[in-house]
Amino acid sequence: MNSSEENVECLIIGSGPAGFTAAIYAARADMKPVMYEGMQPGGQLTITTDVENYPGYPDGIMGPEMMDNFKKQAVRLGADIRFGMITEVDFSSRPFKCIADGMKTIHAKAVIIATGASAKWLGIPSEKRLNGSGVSACAVCDGFFYRGQDVAIVGAGDTACEEASYLAKLCNKVHMIVRRDTFRASKAMQHRVENTPNIEIHFNSETDEILGDNLVEGVRIKNVVDGSTKEIKLTGFFVAIGHTPNTAIFKNWLDMDEQGYLITKPDSTYTNIEGVFACGDAQDKIYRQAVTAAGSGCMAALDAERWLAANHHA
Repeated sequence: MNSSEENVECLIIGSGPAGFTAAIYAARADMKPVMYEGMQPGGQLTITTDVENYPGYPDGIMGPEMMDNFKKQAVRLGADIRFGMITEVDFSSRPFKCIADGMKTIHAKAVIIATGASAKWLGIPSEKRLNGSGVSACAVCDGFFYRGQDVAIVGAGDTACEEASYLAKLCNKVHMIVRRDTFRASKAMQHRVENTPNIEIHFNSETDEILGDNLVEGVRIKNVVDGSTKEIKLTGFFVAIGHTPNTAIFKNWLDMDEQGYLITKPDSTYTNIEGVFACGDAQDKIYRQAVTAAGSGCMAALDAERWLAANHHA
């Protein structure tokens, strides 16, 4: 076998809470896991500032530091963590064939997919500049920091309505920015928002600019019908226009829903291909929390360990 080829027992693709937890369990089970960290080493938590809802950190912890701790633990236990990306897979036969960085071929007996999902953004410069300084894509993660304050949320689907309702319990006022003259959300979610007194809905509106130099101080919204603009003072700006699972390279191999989330068998991390397991936000569109991702990473490693033991000739 030449240097551009390698045999591994367990390949982990992706490096958020799910991937690192899978690596910790796989390393302790002597599966000698090799992880490719992917485009965003550490995953979505690396763009999160304070994490206060992960158990075991009574004073909270910064997202990047937390992911660094996950990584150090995995390395200490023997995981081989590499900077780089899996760019192509071939699951037609075992061992599975995965291409790293478009060059190296990894032959893996078992594969754990933990590629996560990426939040969809509006794509305006002020949103990028103030990301983590008042701009967030997760109300459940960050809403607590805006207790008693005025905030805005952009979106028209069930997630946006759910997050607006959640924020309304914590915040003084929630401005909901909806691009069309109607919601996309289910009727029940619409009614919940419309009947919450401290949620103000701005229909036919889009975000023109998020205001503030170093922290969010307000938003300028534009009426898409008549072009008029208005400024609203607030301290938090939440984007809830959806997520995109990072699963494109698995398209012709694994079962996924219409949004691209990988489908796993009930109460397991098994995909439709035996020996390939999926965990974290690549297959979870409901909870999307660090702690649930970590839990599913543990499940994937245990599933892979048992599968390898039963199929040791794989």
